[in-house]
Amino acid sequence: MSSTKIDLGVSFDNSYANELKGFYVSCHGDKAPTPVLVKLNQALAEELGISNSSAEQLADVFSGSEAPQGSAPLAQVYAGHQFGGFSPQLGDGRALLLGEVVDKSGQRQDIQLKGSGRTQFSRGGDGKAVLGAILREYILCEAMHALGIATTRALAVVTTGEPIYRTRYLPGAVLTRVAASHLRVGTFQYFAAQGEEDKLKQLAEYAIERHYPELKQTEQPYLGLICAVRDKQAELVAKWMLVGFVHGVMNTDNMTISGETIDYGPCAFMDNYDASALFSSIDQDGRYAYSNQPAMAQWDLARLAETLLPFISEDADDAIAQATEAIKAFWDIFKCHWLEGMRAKLGMTLELDGDYELCQQLLESMQGQAVDFTQLFRQLAVDLVTDSNDVESLFTDSKLFMQWQAQWQARLEKEPLSTAERASLMDAVNPVYIPRNHLVEAAIEAAEERSDYQPFEALISVLANPYTLQTDKEEFSLSAPASFGKFTTYCGT
Repeated sequence: MSSTKIDLGVSFDNSYANELKGFYVSCHGDKAPTPVLVKLNQALAEELGISNSSAEQLADVFSGSEAPQGSAPLAQVYAGHQFGGFSPQLGDGRALLLGEVVDKSGQRQDIQLKGSGRTQFSRGGDGKAVLGAILREYILCEAMHALGIATTRALAVVTTGEPIYRTRYLPGAVLTRVAASHLRVGTFQYFAAQGEEDKLKQLAEYAIERHYPELKQTEQPYLGLICAVRDKQAELVAKWMLVGFVHGVMNTDNMTISGETIDYGPCAFMDNYDASALFSSIDQDGRYAYSNQPAMAQWDLARLAETLLPFISEDADDAIAQATEAIKAFWDIFKCHWLEGMRAKLGMTLELDGDYELCQQLLESMQGQAVDFTQLFRQLAVDLVTDSNDVESLFTDSKLFMQWQAQWQARLEKEPLSTAERASLMDAVNPVYIPRNHLVEAAIEAAEERSDYQPFEALISVLANPYTLQTDKEEFSLSAPASFGKFTTYCGT
C-alpha cells in the first residue's frame, strides 16, 4: 500500500466502524494489475464532495488498490434467508465498505466497492466481478434513481486489467456504489442467530439513530423501527410494480433498513406485461416473480420483526401480537401506495370506490396479450389528446381491454381535469424509457468484446430523463425484437 494515502477531498466520518466493533472485519481490496477509470458519475461525485483527484488516483481508490485518506475499509457481517433457506453467516464476500461521508445536503452516505477481492466472508468465491455485471448495475441503479425510486447509486466503474473466469474469461471490474447505509434485515438476523441480544440492541439503536432518529422519543422505538422499515419497503415495492421492475432476489440480506433498492444481479424490467414474469436463472419456482414481490417483502419484514421481539415487550406473547399487527399492516400500506400510483398513471386524481378493481382489471386485460407494459400507459395519454385509439393495436385480442377502456372513460368523466391536464399528469409518471434488456445487453457486449463504451454512455444518457420524449431516441422506447428471445439473468457474476 502507498505510504501517502490519496485524498479524495472528503472527510470520512465512519460511524459504523467506530461504533459497531464486532460487526465487521477490517480488510483491504486486492491490488489491481492495471486499474482504469472508465466511468465516473460526475454529478454524484460533486454531491459527495469528491474533488482534487486525478483519474489515475480515482482508479487506484475505486479498484480497491489504495485506501483513501480517512477511510476505514471493512467487510460487514450478516446472515440471510436465501430463497427461503436460512444461512446463519453470509457477509460481504466481494464488497468493501470504504467508509461514510456526509454529502452536501447533509445526508450520511456509505461508499462501498463491489468486486475488489476476497474477504473473510467470501465462502470460496474469488471476491471479484466482471465488467458486464458492473455496467449492468450502473445502468439499472441510475435508471431507478432517475425514475424517482429509492436505490443505491453508482459512483464509478473501474476495470482492473485482470481477466476473471466465469464460464469464460471476461474483463474484471469494480463498481463503487453509494447508499444511505448497507444495513440489512440479514444484519439483524446474524446477531439474533448468534443469541447476542446486547449486540442486536446496539444495532437497532444504531439503525434508529442513523435512519429514524424521530423514534428515539417514542415509547416503543423498536416496534417503531419495524413499522418504519415496513412503510419504506411497502412504498418501494409499490414503485417497483408501477414500472414493471422485477428484483429477482429478494432475500433478507437484500432488504435494506433504509428502504433502498440494493443488489442488481438477476433483476430486469419486463417489456410485455406478465404477472408471473421472472428472469433469474436460479429462481426455478418463481418465488420472486413480479406478482409475488409484495408478499415476499412482507415475509422478509416478518423475519426482521422476529429479531426484535425481545425489545418490544417482556411478555413474549404480547411482543408477538404487537409485531404481528405491525407486519399485517404492510398490505394496506402497499395497496395505498400502489393505488395512488396507478391512479396517476391513468390520469385519475379523485379517490373513488371501485378504483382498485378498475386498475386490477386493466392488468387482467393485459395478461397473455404480449402488451408492452411501458408503452401502454404512454399510448393511453397520446390517445386522449389525439382522440384516437391506437393503444388497441398493442393487444393480440383487445376484447377485455375494450371493456375495461369503456369503464375507464366513464370514470374519467367524474374528474375535474381537462384532457390536456390529464395527459400531462400521466406523462409525468409514465416513463418513455426504461432499461430495455436488449439494449442493456448490447451495451455490455460492446464494452466487454470491443472496449466500446459508446452504447453504454448513450443508454445512460437517455435513461437520465425517462419521462421526457427525446428527439431521435425512438429505438430506446421499443420492445426487444423477437430475435432477442427469452431473457435470463444470473447471480454472482
